[in-house]
Amino acid sequence: MDQTSLPELSSYRVTLFFGPEPVEKEAGVQACTFNVKKRSWKAGVQVSVEIGSEQLANLRHKVRLVDRLAEVLMMLSPDERPAYQERAEDLFVQSVTWCKLDLGLRAGLTQENQRISAVDFVSELDQSVVARTEYVIAYIMTELDIVPDHPSPSSR
Repeated sequence: MDQTSLPELSSYRVTLFFGPEPVEKEAGVQACTFNVKKRSWKAGVQVSVEIGSEQLANLRHKVRLVDRLAEVLMMLSPDERPAYQERAEDLFVQSVTWCKLDLGLRAGLTQENQRISAVDFVSELDQSVVARTEYVIAYIMTELDIVPDHPSPSSR
């Protein structure tokens, strides 16, 4: 696809509606649902973005999530760490599905509720998340309201 014909992401307003939640009848798949509205649309749509647990595990390893979180979570009391760790996992899924939604937006969305399945954009998502590692980590830290000693700027 010609880069000049790609939709501009800033023409969309995106908010997380809910998730992650397990996808019914799809073992090992989670989804986040986003509200998406393009400026030219009269109303927004909902887009369910799915991700498989195997791809999540691979991405978790590629961005060194466990190591990077461990460094930051050491700032917290031992009693607080488990709750933050659990929440960080949900936030990781949210940030990865947000990256996947961006890929879907670039490919073009119609003005109808839809789903981006776990098998869509697999290799593209791997590349995108690795390229946007700092965004992923910053998203998690911001949502956890934790400021590491060396904050990472969002690459978004």
